[in-house]
Amino acid sequence: MDRMDGMIRADWDGTCCIVRLARADKANALTGAMLGALLAAVETAERHGAKALILTGEGKVFSAGADLEEMKAGLGTSPLWEQASRTLAQFPGLTVAALNGTLAGGATGLALACDLRLSVPGAQFFYPVMRLGYLPQPSDAARLKALIGPGRARMILLAGQRIGAEEALGWGLIDRITPPERLLPEAMALAADALAADQSHVQRLTRMTRGTQA
Repeated sequence: MDRMDGMIRADWDGTCCIVRLARADKANALTGAMLGALLAAVETAERHGAKALILTGEGKVFSAGADLEEMKAGLGTSPLWEQASRTLAQFPGLTVAALNGTLAGGATGLALACDLRLSVPGAQFFYPVMRLGYLPQPSDAARLKALIGPGRARMILLAGQRIGAEEALGWGLIDRITPPERLLPEAMALAADALAADQSHVQRLTRMTRGTQA
């Protein structure tokens, strides 16, 4: 196990890297240090030849979004948000967001950047930028619109709606709902074919399905 900054953990299962947000006592609210460590963990997984990466959290919340104290200090405009989501989106292997609970605010961009999203039944999804007076990261809004359509993206970003797991599944925001005890096993099962394949084949397929050139 690699411990990146104390609040980001990276574990390996063969050629699968499992990256965990490990600040459960604060609902995995993201700090600048955590974003930097997450970025480093994904880059390290790529350098070490991971064919799949699973992003999850500890505790009952995937992430409450940005740490409020750091937001007051300017975290909302940090380039680390875009860097972290871009690095996930460009990872040369299958990426799965295993959402162990509610996904809120800026953390949404991390899940949107992954290829697949699993969620536990009780999770909620919301991005309260209108109420809080912040703008979402540009790639977050673009990915959300591409994934669920402009009307539903406006429901979340402009109308500030909280979306439950069942509705999120119907919208296409998540791909499957899984009991908590099955979340990581299910994520590993989805990664099984990629983990068994030749790495160059994994890279070609991920590029094709992301709409980029193979």
